[in-house]
Amino acid sequence: MTQSTPILELVGVSKRFGAVEALKDVSLALSAGEVHALVGENGAGKSTLVRILAGVHRPDSGSLKLDGQELVLRGPASARDHGIAVIHQHPNLFPDLEVAENVFIRQLPRGSLGGVDWRELHSRAEKLFASLGVAQKVNVPVRGLSVADQQLVEIAKALSVEARVLVMDEPTAALSTHEVERLFAITRQLRDRGVAVLFVDHRMDEVFEIADRVSVLRDGSHVITAAVSDLTPEDTIRHMVGRRVESLYPKEEAPVGEIALEVRGLTRKGVFSDVSFEVRRGEIVGLAGLVGAGRSEIARVLFGIDRADGGEVSVLGKRAIIDSPTDAMRLGIVYVPEDRHEHGLVLDFSIAANISLPIVRRLSRLLVMDRGRERDLATDYSKQLQVRSTSVRQSVSGLSGGNQQKVVIAKWLATKPTVLLLDEPTHGVDIGAKAEVHRIISQLALQGMAIVLISSELPELMGMADRVLVLHEGRIAAGFGRDELSQERIMAAATGHAEK
Repeated sequence: MTQSTPILELVGVSKRFGAVEALKDVSLALSAGEVHALVGENGAGKSTLVRILAGVHRPDSGSLKLDGQELVLRGPASARDHGIAVIHQHPNLFPDLEVAENVFIRQLPRGSLGGVDWRELHSRAEKLFASLGVAQKVNVPVRGLSVADQQLVEIAKALSVEARVLVMDEPTAALSTHEVERLFAITRQLRDRGVAVLFVDHRMDEVFEIADRVSVLRDGSHVITAAVSDLTPEDTIRHMVGRRVESLYPKEEAPVGEIALEVRGLTRKGVFSDVSFEVRRGEIVGLAGLVGAGRSEIARVLFGIDRADGGEVSVLGKRAIIDSPTDAMRLGIVYVPEDRHEHGLVLDFSIAANISLPIVRRLSRLLVMDRGRERDLATDYSKQLQVRSTSVRQSVSGLSGGNQQKVVIAKWLATKPTVLLLDEPTHGVDIGAKAEVHRIISQLALQGMAIVLISSELPELMGMADRVLVLHEGRIAAGFGRDELSQERIMAAATGHAEK
């Protein structure tokens, strides 16, 4: 692909926050009619770069250029006025206003008496969405729209002011496969109209599907910019992490022992029914299925968050009554939830305080926490799981996504569990941290832990699980041994077309 003249350039941009140098002499050029992917591990500087383009931050040194002329952005409004639009992972819209009002919020058409010309407003909005090939009601509040549809409103808003540069920050994070396909189709449309698109993402398959060029940041520095045709995903990962990731799925063969968890006929009305399986010590059993198939709901029942309507659970051969998470923990069952921010961590607490939460009583004397024991415990687990931090007193809110996930796992390991339920354990973490989490899972299986791995990423299940059970509409539709696994067989079962 012939590269056109850059619309927007960063030239030698640096940005520091206190002692942290978030960007170091970064140069990047965005050209018309091109999708330019920006990748890097968490903490590489992607978010800082996006905020500079959005006018939120100003560079400490270096400059921005628009059509070759130096550009100073004095705020987000200034960025928009110069044709730079940013679509964040969580859309920034007015939830109680109509779709059309959000699209034209800064240029509402007025009638002869000065009021809003609603007919004209709705007509303009409908034409804009039609140009994108989208049938979207424009007279409904944004509040009721899905994340995917809210992103389309943001794109329409950008087009309404004739944005020449569109920055899309992790736009697929909360989208289904179908919604991602629709977003990509619209992104290609915008590229073909001459818009310069910066696509910030950490999923290699998406980057290599949508992008024309890729730029890699590592530790705040620009590493490489190249055409996707000149790179492989493995090359890109190596540039991101500064080393060759030999295996994203470093699973080792663990000796399989006694049955640690046995589930028979487990049922929760309207959610899942007659679910039966067993997990042995040293074994990783994967749960696959489409969203809504019942995977997370089974884990929630096993951890005592929700109650079953029928069925039996046994731990190490003994019948288990699980009416609460306290019961589950006492039996040796722990649960790492998908949303670590909402359910896994107290973000304002330190690493040490988070790790000690489930065992506060064990570390207390006369109702007073023994801070020395807490610190020593947290230090041990931080070293074991290779948590990167300034110290165990650091707030977890300041850690990268991968390191936060390690703290969640460490918290539950401190309880010395028998069964570990992992729900999307690498969701939202970068590629390097993903390999590290997989290493931890493999090591825990080697230590004799029984692991249930819930994942929507089929390569993850195929790379890490000894067996995979596939759920379809709340029932186990199929089960595959490691040597029988293929993405096609898993998806066939997940969609109700299991081999007979």
